[in-house]
Amino acid sequence: METNVKRALVGAKDGTGDSGKPNSDKVVLVGVYGRETPKAMAEDHLDELARLVETAGGVVVARALQERRSPDGATYIGKGKVREVAEAAEALGAGWTVFDDELSASQVKNLEKELPTHVMDRPGVILQIFAARARSREAMTQVELARLQYMLPRLAGASSGLEQQRGGGAFRGGFGEKKLELDRRKIRKRIATLKEELVRVEKGREVRRKTLRRVPTVSLVGYTNAGKTTLFNKLTHSKELAEDRLFATLDPRHARLSGVGGRAIVLADTVGFLRKLPHDLVASFRSTLAEAQESDLVVHVVDASSPQADEQKRVADELLAELGVDASRVLLAYNKVDVKGGTFGTAEIASAKSPATRAADLVANHSAVSISALTGGGLAELRAAIVERLSALGVTIPRYGNAPVEEAAAR
Repeated sequence: METNVKRALVGAKDGTGDSGKPNSDKVVLVGVYGRETPKAMAEDHLDELARLVETAGGVVVARALQERRSPDGATYIGKGKVREVAEAAEALGAGWTVFDDELSASQVKNLEKELPTHVMDRPGVILQIFAARARSREAMTQVELARLQYMLPRLAGASSGLEQQRGGGAFRGGFGEKKLELDRRKIRKRIATLKEELVRVEKGREVRRKTLRRVPTVSLVGYTNAGKTTLFNKLTHSKELAEDRLFATLDPRHARLSGVGGRAIVLADTVGFLRKLPHDLVASFRSTLAEAQESDLVVHVVDASSPQADEQKRVADELLAELGVDASRVLLAYNKVDVKGGTFGTAEIASAKSPATRAADLVANHSAVSISALTGGGLAELRAAIVERLSALGVTIPRYGNAPVEEAAAR
């Protein structure tokens, strides 16, 4: 699996490709900061971008931040900074320069001319990872659709970088005007076919949802790598692959929630969220994300050990709101409380404005639950909170054997 991801970013390790640019897994990261994005936040974003690049098989050898009121329309960072990055990339033997924000077709074209490396942006890296992670027919269809929609407007500005991003196949080769137009027509036709296939998949998913509606469904959602799959395994006695890496789960998984007194509740594990998630990917995965939309209750899992817990929670909250998930159907669960130095792992709480204080207050007010999916701490309280919240929402919870569950017994 990792080899497939790596091929997408790297290609051959030694020498140069047809474009004359080095085929190397060494990567230079580039971002901007300013009034809207303070430098500390931009550094955090580059840290996450570094993890994405490493997940895709790249090796980060340098990073650059440029202060700007807004990204430069032509080169994202301005001509002077481009020259600096070009010199550093050449000296380090880098094969790729990866930008933290989505680049326009003209920016890609201009940067490919000025830099001695291939060019990619954050959405491109995420799409490569998703393409390598996808295993089910539905996930592969969703990812291919997102990649083609991402690629289409960039064909005119592409040189070597997008050729490698495509991963080969029907559209490999140089780009003359006739070839470009042929590629566009092929891509548009393929996009139409994939959309039709997703409609059929969605109809099948709707049939499965109707079956699941006989019992309450609870979805685990949250930022990628928040520990959702580990929590899913603990709550359902499943043995799904849980790894400390980004986007380990793409396809929803369902299993019976255990430890709730014989109550029939289905738990679903869903794809993780991420800041600056490509719009095409969100659109393509809308049917998968609909698991949360259609669920009776959503358990929002937050990594309490992350210094960026607040921002990661905000990103997930915004996407849930975009999906139409009402806040009353969301149960907050702070995970990884066993990790020292995390939101709940410190002995002292610095100030009333700290993330630790806000999280602790939520738990104290019964608006959230603190847990450790790894050690099992707090899971009994989480199970009880799930049953209680479902009952408060007026959801009927049957028992296995069709015996009704009294609301009082649920509490």
